[in-house]
Order: sequence, then C-alpha cells, then structure tokens
Amino acid sequence: MSDLQSLLSKRHEKVIIDVRSESEFLQGHIPGSLNFPILNNEERAIVGTTYKKQGSNQAVLEGIRLTGPRLHKLVEQVQQAVGTQEALAYCWRGGMRSKNFCWIMQQAGVKVTPITGGYKQYRRWIHNQFERKFNFTLLTGYTGSGKTEILTLLKQKKEQTLCLESFAHHKGSAFGGINQALQPTTEQFENNIGEALSSLDEYQNIWLEDEAIGIGNVFIPLPIWQNMRESKLIKIEVSKEERIKRLVKEYGMAQPDALKKAIKQIEKKLGGQHAKAAIMAIDNNNLTVAADIILTYYDKYYDKSIDSRKLNETMEWNWQDVAASIQKILNLK
Repeated sequence: MSDLQSLLSKRHEKVIIDVRSESEFLQGHIPGSLNFPILNNEERAIVGTTYKKQGSNQAVLEGIRLTGPRLHKLVEQVQQAVGTQEALAYCWRGGMRSKNFCWIMQQAGVKVTPITGGYKQYRRWIHNQFERKFNFTLLTGYTGSGKTEILTLLKQKKEQTLCLESFAHHKGSAFGGINQALQPTTEQFENNIGEALSSLDEYQNIWLEDEAIGIGNVFIPLPIWQNMRESKLIKIEVSKEERIKRLVKEYGMAQPDALKKAIKQIEKKLGGQHAKAAIMAIDNNNLTVAADIILTYYDKYYDKSIDSRKLNETMEWNWQDVAASIQKILNLK
C-alpha cells in the first residue's frame, strides 16, 4: 500500500489511476488521474443492489461475473497507459476495488500500488488546505478592467497568484461562460483550488481577483471566501473607453446568439429598452455600442456591491504602459 504523502510527493513521477466508476470520477477526482473503472456505472449499481439484498459474498461474485468478460480489455488499456512506469491506484477508501484492481494488473506485469485511504483521504487533505490562513491581496474593479490578465502578468514576475476563474472555467458574469470549457463540479473546483494552494506560501503575498462566492455554477470554499473578505483590497481603475475596447476584443469572435442569450439573462436588471438596444447592436455587428450599454449596468451593479467594503488602495492602470503599471501595483502589496 502507498500512503497519501507518497502520492503527493511522487505524483509527477507516477501514473495516477482512479478505479471508481465514471460518474464518481466526474463528480471529483485527483487532478491528473486517469479513469479506469473496475466497475462502471451500471455494474456498480448492480453490485450495490446485490450487496443490500444478498450480502457481501454474493456482491463479490456478481462483481466478478460482470467484470470478467471485459478484464482483458481493461488490462490492455492500463498496460498501454502505464507502460514501464510505476502507477498508484485509488478508489473511495482504498478498499476492495483498488486492491483487486492492483492485484489483477500486477499479474499482468503492471507496476501499480493502491493508495491507503483512497480518494476520501485525499479530500480530507484538500479541506485541510482551506483551513490555512493566507495572505491574500485582492484585485477589484469594473468589468473589462483586465484583472485576470493582470494576474497573469504578476505571475510572470514570479509573484504568487491564484486565478479562481481559470479553475471555474467561468468569468463570473452572465457572459462568463462564453468561449469557456464546460464548468467542473464544485467538488472538482475545490480539488483544483486545494492543489494550487498546497504549493503556495501562506505567509507571503498571494494575488487573486475579487469574486462573489459563486462563479457560474461552482462555489468558492467558504473558509477561502471568508479569508478573501478579510484581505487587502486594491481597486484597479481603467477608463470606460478602454474597457469597451478590451471587451470587444475579448468577445468579438463569440457567437451572436450566445451574447444575446446572456443579455436576456440580465434583461430585468438591464431594463427592457436597454436590453433591446444591446441586442439590436449585436444584430448590426456593433459590439462597441452593445458593450457600452451593458457596462452601464455592470458599473452600477459593481458600485452597489463595493459600497460597503473597505478599499485599501486605488490605482489607475495604464494598458499603454504595462511595465510602469506592474511596478506601481507591486509597490502596493
């Protein structure tokens, strides 16, 4: 058996295999792991029902009956994925599924070891990351200011950063899911955040973007969000003209129907006439006018949301002189 610490210290040297069903894997898994279910969704349901009605022994026999005909194909797939490398395998608790999987693969010459405690132990470790007290500095500002791009620039300067929107595959607004990959589950979102935090020094400054607790359909872990709300807050100021240019560039290749669908989501708050005018502008391929209308709403919404919060610093960001702006913001941390 291999413990969690071995996994965490050697994950980049070994192939990590999740032997749970497809639906369990989709719900949440160790980032970078490969899914080779020893029991697929249907088989797991059948074995579970057998266990409840007839007990453990019959459930084991049913599992063997179901998986037997396809074991040769599973072994071939794992052999191809692992090759001559060493592998670690996990199920929910490091129990029968991962042990049986490893025994079968070992007979076929695959070097694979089960992880003690399984995915359940890993999730405990993830939640432990959220209990650390981090020295965050949050960037806030109007929509279109380029806060995510600023994080990228800071990372290039070897600064510690945490980009929650990249993990969420969403930018937070009604338009946030456009041109983005499918969002993960909240559980997988947590795993991705926990992994990133594990490599950061909580005593040194960490830059991240100010966010609501929900980003699209996923939610920031409560301890992290509370930590964020207690952290230093810097407002980035960029002219509306510049923000419109940036949004037109960002969404210029988006499907018009996707943009109009997003507008309809905020139609009540935007106002019927404004929503209609924005949609008409999109139909006329005038994204500048559409962005101007939409920003009027988002700017008012931002002003209300930030009104009760304490800003530690406000700085004017100049996208025509990025080097000077970067130096200026570094002086504020």
